[in-house]
Amino acid sequence: MESASLARTAAPPKGGSNVPLATTGLLIGRLLSVLDQTVVAIALPDIAADLGGMDAIGWIVTSYVLASTTTGALYGRISDRFGRRPVFLTAVAVFVAGLRTVRPGPDDAPADRRQDLPRHWGRSAVRAAHDRAVGAVPQHLRSRVQGLTGGVFALASVGGPLAGGAITDAWGWRWIFYINLPLGLLAMALTAFALRLPKPGRDGKVDLAGAVLIAGATVSLLLVAEWGGRTYAWTSGVILALIGAVALLAALFLWWERRAANPLLPLRLFADPTLRVALPATALLGALLGGSIVYLPTYLQAAYGMGATQAGLALNPYVLTFMVVSSLAGARVGASGRIKPYLLAGSAIAVLGFALLSRLTPDTSYVLLAVEIAMLGAGFGLLMQNLVVVAQNAASPADLAAATSAAVSVRGLGLSLGVAVFGTLLARELQGQNPSPVATAAAIPDVLFWGAPAAAVLVALMALLPRKAQHPTSGEATA
Repeated sequence: MESASLARTAAPPKGGSNVPLATTGLLIGRLLSVLDQTVVAIALPDIAADLGGMDAIGWIVTSYVLASTTTGALYGRISDRFGRRPVFLTAVAVFVAGLRTVRPGPDDAPADRRQDLPRHWGRSAVRAAHDRAVGAVPQHLRSRVQGLTGGVFALASVGGPLAGGAITDAWGWRWIFYINLPLGLLAMALTAFALRLPKPGRDGKVDLAGAVLIAGATVSLLLVAEWGGRTYAWTSGVILALIGAVALLAALFLWWERRAANPLLPLRLFADPTLRVALPATALLGALLGGSIVYLPTYLQAAYGMGATQAGLALNPYVLTFMVVSSLAGARVGASGRIKPYLLAGSAIAVLGFALLSRLTPDTSYVLLAVEIAMLGAGFGLLMQNLVVVAQNAASPADLAAATSAAVSVRGLGLSLGVAVFGTLLARELQGQNPSPVATAAAIPDVLFWGAPAAAVLVALMALLPRKAQHPTSGEATA
């Protein structure tokens, strides 16, 4: 029934889902989970100015990814046991309720951003429930559905900066979060009315111990990336203790997952040669996404003196190309069954895109910049959703949900680490300088330079993907 709810548009059996409305509700839920990130990206310079300067940018993004990465797999397992529909509705409700904690006013301080965690947790559960439903789509249709999901992502990437820029310029950045309120209520109404799924089995226990261990390891790792070399020296006791905590908690997690009756992350996934390549590649892709989508809006405003609305419009070559390429590639992969050539092409284009962006100067015209960011968007459009499809196709039916959660979670972790690492590089470039728009604009291309060798590693990983990228029980190979 879950497959039918996303893959067919015919009328469902009596008492089943209203397929068009249910699908629309799920996609709106996915839209609002992405839109909340993109409206923030364009307002980052204004937010950072109010909350502590450029160093605050990393924390603004990390607070979201921290919540989503540490709880995403857990929410997926909860939805396996209690059902996609109730978890989805509860998640959207938590997200909408969390919006009231973002109070528009002049008295916000950095510590007050902790009150946003309910919104972040709710958004994480929305994403997990949506991705579980997409994972249930028949294999020959997954690329098409992931392409559609990529189109929703890109739509939010187009509309988010435009809406966020306009709202920031008109009323201030604190109002941007409320754009999600009507979307959240609409998603809840459509899904509650139209989505009907079979009751799941309730005999499996949720792996809470595994969730706590992986959350602790993730938090420690993100703190190392965020604090190391900036707040604390790399050889300081704080950083060394956090590194030790990462190693200890990761070892305990692996030990526990081998013994858990219903593990959060079945370690047998890593016995598959495709997943051993696809999951690290997905994490690396997340880091490249984070480094570009966070700092490109800042560069546009610093280098060209754009306001938030103008910068949102100026990002259109990046996000529109991403949207078109993602949708077309999903359709083509679904028709041909061949994924690897698209992944190789996407990673090679990303190398070229970062290399060109690293050569930006104060005299670079916006037209040339638009071509370069469009190239980067095309590369990511070929990669992002198709890497999730590779992970899904490589998993056995029993491990499909776990593989989907693993792919999405490691991409989120990579995104957060990418933002933190690129932020550390930016802080190093600005060390001893007044962080003026001129200095920031001069430093960001030097930071983006490091995306080129990272994307080259991605090319190598794509070349290592086995020719047969599907589980034997799933169908024909998709090399």
